[in-house]
Amino acid sequence: MKALIVDDERLARTELRRLLEKHPEIEIAGEARDSEDALAQITRLQPDLLFLDIQMPGATGFDLLEKLDRAPLVIFTTAYDEYALRAFDVNALDYLLKPVAPDRLAAALAKVAASKPQPALGAEQRIFVKDGERCWFVILKDIVLLESEGNYTRLYFGTHRPLVLRSLNYLEDRLDPALFFRAGRRHILNLKFIESMDPAVNGGFQVRLHGGFEVEMSRRQAQKFKDLMTL
Repeated sequence: MKALIVDDERLARTELRRLLEKHPEIEIAGEARDSEDALAQITRLQPDLLFLDIQMPGATGFDLLEKLDRAPLVIFTTAYDEYALRAFDVNALDYLLKPVAPDRLAAALAKVAASKPQPALGAEQRIFVKDGERCWFVILKDIVLLESEGNYTRLYFGTHRPLVLRSLNYLEDRLDPALFFRAGRRHILNLKFIESMDPAVNGGFQVRLHGGFEVEMSRRQAQKFKDLMTL
């Protein structure tokens, strides 16, 4: 698994590298000193995992994640404990306090291993969905929209809106890319349910879906959409 270390402190990056030597399954693809540097390296290296500091010059780790339509897996490494709740709101796998303890790092990497998605599902496949005491057996192609809510994802199909304990990134890896498209950081939409698309002020699209749902497609994803759908 390819990882990027993002931290403005050189000693912290060096120490994390040292700890990761005991975990050969993690390949350190690069290091970044700040959010701007990290954004460029994420685009170039396409890492699977970020070890991400929070307080950095210019922009925080949270600011960096806001700029990404699809973030890699994230393990926060920080000296501050007050951001823990917010960290899990952005789908972080774990939150490690500096100095990072070897056993806590090992536990975080175990979560990384457990988060690897299963094989992709076909559009005609039925899936079991449970939210509280209610259950559904739904065909994947009937799902109109998937919306991220922290470490959960809300599914929209028919008149139902169940919340499932899976991140949007995890579900994206299991969905058929010929049918489902990542519109931005928070949404995956079903292409067959698109009713109209209008240019948005951010350079993307305002997408109207069957059922009255509206989703904003980011500028970056709008370009991917045009590349994918244009003859």
